[in-house]
Amino acid sequence: MFHHHPHRWRAVRGHRRGDFGPEQGHWHRRGPRHGGGVRRMFDHGDLRLVVMALLEAQPRHGYELIKEVEALSGGAYAPSPGVIYPLLTMLEEMGLAQLEANEGAKKLYALTDEGREQVVAKRADAEHLLARLAQAKERTSAGRMPQILRAMENLKLALRLRAERGVNEAEAQTIAAALDAAAQAVERS
Repeated sequence: MFHHHPHRWRAVRGHRRGDFGPEQGHWHRRGPRHGGGVRRMFDHGDLRLVVMALLEAQPRHGYELIKEVEALSGGAYAPSPGVIYPLLTMLEEMGLAQLEANEGAKKLYALTDEGREQVVAKRADAEHLLARLAQAKERTSAGRMPQILRAMENLKLALRLRAERGVNEAEAQTIAAALDAAAQAVERS
């Protein structure tokens, strides 16, 4: 089992900040003075139920599930590929989902009859979770720019992962130039 170090584990496993595993997702929100505070988007097993409810509506690829959850939350939460793809594999191994088509690297997943039965049995819970995503969308659309916050988190993760691999002087200059160019583009926008 992994020894838990709050930042290293997620970076090593390739998860975004706040993604703890295939069945959990967290939504980080900073307080008024950037002191932070963590507010959970999903508890254990909740993301699995959301994914199953989305698969019940229609078969989907992993990428489509990521984008759908992100759209439902208004960009406040987007599960990473490192969360969604293992979750889909787990659902398949549990007999709750099946591979409907394999288009090269893209795999189309659909619920099995047993998976549909579970969603029907937990319909109220699924609807509550989808309503929670809608509430997050309302909060984020009230003046905040979730796509910018998501992009900032992606940049922080990319920098952290790159720093862990080690950076020589030439690579450091290339990274700094890219960041400077991005800063200038933001200032001009």
